Amino acid sequence: MAANEKMHRDMAITYTGDADRDFAAAMIPHHEGAIAMARVQLAHGRDPQMRSLAEAVIRAQEGEIATLRAFLARPQ
Repeated sequence: MAANEKMHRDMAITYTGDADRDFAAAMIPHHEGAIAMARVQLAHGRDPQMRSLAEAVIRAQEGEIATLRAFLARPQ
């Protein structure tokens, strides 16, 4: 529950009107929330299929976060 609440709090960005940058800025905490939830699953879940999915989510979301951060670091 805490991971989900943090994700929603962090997604409450101040919108700039630039859809690309706003999307990237809001998606970073969304993906970080997915990683946090996947880590909870790995810490407490038992089902092998769900554990495998959680590991895949972590890998995928970390890559997407890197892409989003690189986009936001580009000059406007």
